[in-house]
Amino acid sequence: MAGGGGSPRSAPGRLLRIVVAAVAAAGLGALDGVRAEEEQHSVDLVEKNYVYGNPKHEVSVYVKVFTNSPFLLCTDLAHSREELIDPNYLWIGPDGRNLEGQLHVNLTETGKLMLLGFKEYMSGAYTCTLSHKIIETTTQEEREMFEAYKFMVYAYREADHAYQVFVRFTTRECELRANGQFFEELLKILTNIISDLTCHITESSYKCHSVKIPNRGLLHELFVSFQVNPFAPGWEEVCKQVPYDCEDVTNMRVQEARDRIGEFFKKQTYALKHEFQTVPTIHYVENSFSVTHIDSCRPGFGKNDVTHQSCANCCVVCEPGTYSPNNEVTCQVCTDPQVRMYGARFC
Repeated sequence: MAGGGGSPRSAPGRLLRIVVAAVAAAGLGALDGVRAEEEQHSVDLVEKNYVYGNPKHEVSVYVKVFTNSPFLLCTDLAHSREELIDPNYLWIGPDGRNLEGQLHVNLTETGKLMLLGFKEYMSGAYTCTLSHKIIETTTQEEREMFEAYKFMVYAYREADHAYQVFVRFTTRECELRANGQFFEELLKILTNIISDLTCHITESSYKCHSVKIPNRGLLHELFVSFQVNPFAPGWEEVCKQVPYDCEDVTNMRVQEARDRIGEFFKKQTYALKHEFQTVPTIHYVENSFSVTHIDSCRPGFGKNDVTHQSCANCCVVCEPGTYSPNNEVTCQVCTDPQVRMYGARFC
C-alpha cells in the first residue's frame, strides 16, 4: 500500500500492528464469573420472592430456565391479611394433575408453590383452589368458602447478543488493489484480538464510496461492516463449565469482545496522531466506529412485546400453536393442530 514515512506497502499494516500491541498492553482479559442473582418477572403484585394470586384474572409469571420460580401464593393480598379457618390448598399443574408430592415442586402447608429447576415443558397454567370456613359468631354455623387463582407460568431465556459494527477508512482511490489486502489484514487482527473469548467476526464486507466532505472536496472511503458473534468454535466447551444456562456467559464475552474492538479503533486515532509523521494512504476515519445491538433467541423461544409486555426483552417459550426452528427473534404460527406443546421447534 502507498503511504508516507516508510515502506509504501507496510504503513497501514504497521498502523494496525501498533494498535494491536497497545491493546494487548492494556491487559484486557477474558471475563470471569456470571451474575449471582437471576431476575424474576411477573405482571401482578410481587413482594420479595412471592407472587400473589388475583381472583379476577390470571397472573403471568416468567421464570428463567434452570432456575427456581418465586413462590406462587394461593391467596390474594386481601386474604393474606385475614384470619382463615381450616384453610386448604389444592394445586393443579398444566397436565391436570395434583402437584402435591411431585419432585419438581416445593409445596408448603400454607399453600406456597415453588417450581424447581424450571424448564420449558413446565410452562403453562397452574391453578390453586383455596377453601376455608367462615363461622357465624352467634349461631356457630359453618360455611365453606372457595377462591380460585390461576397463574400462567412461562419459561424464558436471555436473548443472545451480537453486535453489528460499522467503521470507515479513507483510501486514495476505490480501484486501489491494496484496499482488499487491507480489509483482509484488518479482519485477521480483529479476530486475533477476540479469539480467547470464543467470539468471532462474521458477515464481514466492505465497499468503497466517493464522499464529498465540506471544505475538503471529494474523498474515497472504505465502508466496512461486520458482526461480532459469541459462537466461535469451542463455545460449547466453555458452556459445559457452567452449571446452568449459558446466555449470561456468552453475552458477557461478546460484550467484552465489542469493548476490545472499540478500544482498538479508539487507539487507531491516537496512533495516527502520534506514531506517523505522514498519514498512511489507508487510514481510520476518526469517530466513524459505531455499533448496533442485535438480539436472537434460541430455537423454541421468541420475543413478543404484545403478549408478554412485562418481559418484552425476554426470549419467552413459544406457546402451543407456535414454534421457532432457528435463532429468529419471534415464534411463528403453526397450522398443524398436533403441535400443542410449549417450546416447539418444528411444525
